[in-house]
Parts: sequence; structure tokens; C-alpha cells
Amino acid sequence: MKYEIVNLQEKIVAGIAARTNNHAPDMGAVIGGLWHRFYQDGIYENIPDKIDGKAIGLYTDYAGDADDDYTVMVCYAVEHQPEHSQYDIRRIPAGPYAKFVVQCDMRTSSEAIAKAWQKIWAMELPRTYLCDFEEYQNDDMEHAEIHFYIGLKEE
Repeated sequence: MKYEIVNLQEKIVAGIAARTNNHAPDMGAVIGGLWHRFYQDGIYENIPDKIDGKAIGLYTDYAGDADDDYTVMVCYAVEHQPEHSQYDIRRIPAGPYAKFVVQCDMRTSSEAIAKAWQKIWAMELPRTYLCDFEEYQNDDMEHAEIHFYIGLKEE
């Protein structure tokens, strides 16, 4: 897969989170359940001070071993960290990221995201294992564009 190295500014995100790992038999259900709750329960509509309409799937607290648990979060970038929030709040750290762009028809290929992650995981990248995320550029299921960002170590 082709990618480019980009330097991102810090982002504050708000949403809902859960813990899982790549070998958990219910991993797909945990992640899919978060996305379902995010949209079906109206969470996305109620997050205040959203910067844009780009949904984010965020993966943090991962040590680099496939058996390790990590936090997955479905969220939006927000303008500032709220003092009190009913949502989980995280910071996407500033720094270098490998950026991958995937375009797909999510109506017929629900596995496109999982396949992209499998290809990315197989690559030799100087990863930090602190923060990776996917950012949905549009809400067009037929012509979805998804940007994958993989946190990289500083040179």
C-alpha cells in the first residue's frame, strides 16, 4: 500500500470507547457495536463543538503485541476539551503519521477496512503504537474515502 508521511497537529476527540484486542473472539462485535451505538443512539448528533463532520475510529493504549488489549473509540474532533463531559475524551498526539487513503463501496465491501488494517499491520513501519486512527472523509457509503493514520516514531 502506498502512503505519505504527514505531520499532524494535536486533536482533541470526544465519543464512546471500549477495550478489546485483535485475538478476542468478540473484537468485531465490540468495534461494530460502538459504531452502531454512535449512530443509532444519536451520540454523534449530541457531541458539542465538533470541528467537522469526519467520524474517527481511534485506537490507543496498544503495546504492539497482538495479544495486548487496546482502547477503541468512535469519536469526532472537538474544538476544546470540555470541563465536564458525558463522553470519553482523548488527545490524538501531534507528530508524524503514515497516511493511507482507501476508497471503497462500503455497501458491498464491509471488509474493506479490516483488509486495509491487515495490509498496514504487515508493513515494516517505525510505529509508536500510541495512537492510530481512521478518519472518514465523507458519509457516501458508495464512494467512501477513508484516511488511515499510523503514529510514527520521531526521526
